[in-house]
Amino acid sequence: MATGHTDPRRRERLLAAALDLIVEEGVADVSRRKNAARAGVPLGSMTYHFTGIDELLLEAFTGYADHVVAVFDQHLAGATTPEEAREAVTDLIHTLSGGPRRDLILVQELYTPAARSEPYRALCARWMRRSRALLETHFPPDTARQLDALIEGLTLHRALDDDPPGRLVTREAVGRITGA
Repeated sequence: MATGHTDPRRRERLLAAALDLIVEEGVADVSRRKNAARAGVPLGSMTYHFTGIDELLLEAFTGYADHVVAVFDQHLAGATTPEEAREAVTDLIHTLSGGPRRDLILVQELYTPAARSEPYRALCARWMRRSRALLETHFPPDTARQLDALIEGLTLHRALDDDPPGRLVTREAVGRITGA
């Protein structure tokens, strides 16, 4: 049987499998056995790579949060004027809300343990700080905080609405918060 040292991608496969299982079954139903089977690795690999299911889930959600922060950065990095930054935020909201259902499910599944468990709450707090830091390169801190909440709320509303509001409504909301 191969060890973790002979299969350098085993840990990443376990993390990817955890996210897949969270999307398909919910965070509460992810188990060591299911995760190992989904990743196509021996059950002992779970113990080799992670101290327990909480460490696996927290690391998987951390990777997901890193991905979303990278999406924020991709949208905001090119903006050089306040108007470009407002348009980048509008684009970001529409990208996130129009993205795969997987992303919507992962965010909502993360909020459940964050409501009950300090390590997950701390992960969400770090994620918010990183998102706001990117927004603060274009807007004052209080405005960045409000925009971060707007992005989250509009993304959720747009993703779940049968008739989501268009770009004009999003652009207007961003403009109101940013004083445009």
